[in-house]
Amino acid sequence: MEDTLVRGMHPMVGRRLNLWRLREFDVTRLPAPDDVLLYECVARANPADRRLVAAAQVRQLAVVRDEEGRVIALPHAERAVENCLEAIRRVRTARGRAGTQLDVNHVWVTVWPVIEADLDQLTALQGKITPLSEGAGIEEVLAEGRVAGPDGGAPVPLAIRFHAKPGAGVVADVIEPPTEPLAPMDEYAGKVLRARRRGLVYPYELQRVLAGGGTLVEHDLDDTGRLVPVEREPGQNKAGMIVAVVTTPTPLYPEGITRVVLCGDPLKSLGAVSEPECTRIIAAIDLAEQMGVPVEWFAVSAGARISMESGTENMDWVAAALRRIVNFTQDGGEINIVVAGINVGAQPYWNAEATMLMHTKGILVMTPDSAMVLTGKQSLDFSGGVSAEDNHGIGGYDRVMGPNGQAQYWVPDLAGAFGVLMAHYEHTYVAPGERGPRRAPSSDPVDRDVSSYPHSGDFATVGEIFSAEHNPDRKRPFDIRTVMRALADADHDMLERWAGMADADTAVTVDTRIGGYPVTLIGIESKPVPRAGFPPTDGPDTYTAGTLFPRSSKKVARAINAASGNRPLVVLANLSGFDGSPESMRNLQLEYGAEIGRAIVNFDGPIVFCVISRYHGGAFVVFSKQLNPRMTVLAIEGSYASVLGGAPAAAVVFAAEVAKRAAADPRVAALQERIDHAGEGEGERGALVVELAELRAQLRADKIAEVAAEFDGVHNIHRAVEVGSVDEVIAASDLRPKVIATIEKGLAR
Repeated sequence: MEDTLVRGMHPMVGRRLNLWRLREFDVTRLPAPDDVLLYECVARANPADRRLVAAAQVRQLAVVRDEEGRVIALPHAERAVENCLEAIRRVRTARGRAGTQLDVNHVWVTVWPVIEADLDQLTALQGKITPLSEGAGIEEVLAEGRVAGPDGGAPVPLAIRFHAKPGAGVVADVIEPPTEPLAPMDEYAGKVLRARRRGLVYPYELQRVLAGGGTLVEHDLDDTGRLVPVEREPGQNKAGMIVAVVTTPTPLYPEGITRVVLCGDPLKSLGAVSEPECTRIIAAIDLAEQMGVPVEWFAVSAGARISMESGTENMDWVAAALRRIVNFTQDGGEINIVVAGINVGAQPYWNAEATMLMHTKGILVMTPDSAMVLTGKQSLDFSGGVSAEDNHGIGGYDRVMGPNGQAQYWVPDLAGAFGVLMAHYEHTYVAPGERGPRRAPSSDPVDRDVSSYPHSGDFATVGEIFSAEHNPDRKRPFDIRTVMRALADADHDMLERWAGMADADTAVTVDTRIGGYPVTLIGIESKPVPRAGFPPTDGPDTYTAGTLFPRSSKKVARAINAASGNRPLVVLANLSGFDGSPESMRNLQLEYGAEIGRAIVNFDGPIVFCVISRYHGGAFVVFSKQLNPRMTVLAIEGSYASVLGGAPAAAVVFAAEVAKRAAADPRVAALQERIDHAGEGEGERGALVVELAELRAQLRADKIAEVAAEFDGVHNIHRAVEVGSVDEVIAASDLRPKVIATIEKGLAR
């Protein structure tokens, strides 16, 4: 019998290219570039399983290395992969819409020469494979060959498989050369493919990424309505909500970070929810509360179920789940949400109750493919409502959820979302039986002087910001993130929340570590921030340095509430007050400023408030140490603290004194006498009147500066210590050790 797989080629070539692996498929050879074999394969057991397989040989191999001897390119092998991908793209493009269904394709490359390179260097080439395979519907790129053995030993046959791993991007696995035929698609693989064709990830594909070497135990309801562990094959869930208890080990938590994970199943009515889903959500929150762990939710949902068999009872179940979320979060529970697709109706409200209100502690992460809408675009258009070009225009991150601050983080994919979640847990996770998040080891010295930390722009170092020589009145602009980075541990990253929140640029909120302790660090931007678009006529053209605007106030209040009861709060304040323009007042400045005061009053844990430049106005009230007995106020030498800044006080409060001093200047009396005796006919009197007006204006400015200096001299930072508003004045070089010592003292209490 003829072996049709090797028709038109030498049988040994077919054997080397592993074409025997296609024996479970009916194959048709398609035209392809030279040195590429392209087959269309249809599984005999499942005619719906249709895919392309492109195979090529590499007969010679050059290894390109850099100056340090690391492999940076394998040009012959890369060219073979490119040719295979090009062949697959041509077929998919030629078939139009039908070609898009060919999205489980394979590239097999066999390398003849022995490869002399380390395995880790070969797997690092996935960075080149990834962009090449974009848009080709590639399931895997499999490279098979022989790698030189150590110390001149016999070559070792192996294969490197480059493939997309849900939640982790493209990964490279070193495996034994394949010994089994290519398996046709089973029921589970079909579900994975259906989800992928909708631009989504099938939840069970996230298991290995979520566990990260730990454990994942799926749970479901028993006869009593409680969640219990279940043992079943992936994809056998009956409801559209999957529940699991996941434990992921990390260096700081080797026993694992445990949480209850919820995943919406997009293959069950597009994640629509009714009684089965809502009962599992409620039970999952109950389980998390019982275990004392957070809830992690990968949200995909089309909203409440709409069918001929059920109606308003579905809305009641949605409300029951909503009530459970509210009670859980108000009791201090944490729900972290990743918007893993389109969220409609009920799901966005759940997301809001879990992560967007002032009292909530959880985070909400969005990807470019996700959106939160109350009503989908098609329904809005049909009902005559106002929509956008698509659902992302209604509730995507870039135009809506990021700028309005309802989404806290943006990531490019689910792999990035998982990274943000684990970074968040590193700062916030409290193991059962412990008082708070663990202190991490740090090689950054506790007594490090922040003054030498480099600063770009007008200041060469952070120390110059606090220098009497370079910044005597503490009014020159500087970058607050640089000062925050100087204070934080050099060997730990800063995880910034609400980085994309529009009109909130004058507040910076990050989770980081200081002395190994996890803290929420807040800084007030100390340089003018340009406004985007056309500013309103009743508001400032530029966001002023050291000033809180309504959105900035809201961001600060939410950050403080999120840290309460979990980790210390550290504030670096160059804060002259709240903006009082009509625009800010119209946009709830009073309300959001008051939220800061309430957050400080309710804060459970140590607070270190450090004045680094100026500290005036209403901001003094909402951050006053009178609000919370666990607040310690430090101030760097040379800072200013008063009810009002010296210049505004002189111009407004002491205006009469300024006018009195200006009028007492001898030059005014002399010029006035000349005016009184000047003649009327030659214009001399008019010129003298103009000269007097200019003199008075100049004298007023001089006297304002004089009175302001006196005011600042009286209300200096040392007076604030004397009256109890500030605890201690410190040198800039002592900023880091003093903050760490205060945190330690506060935690001990």
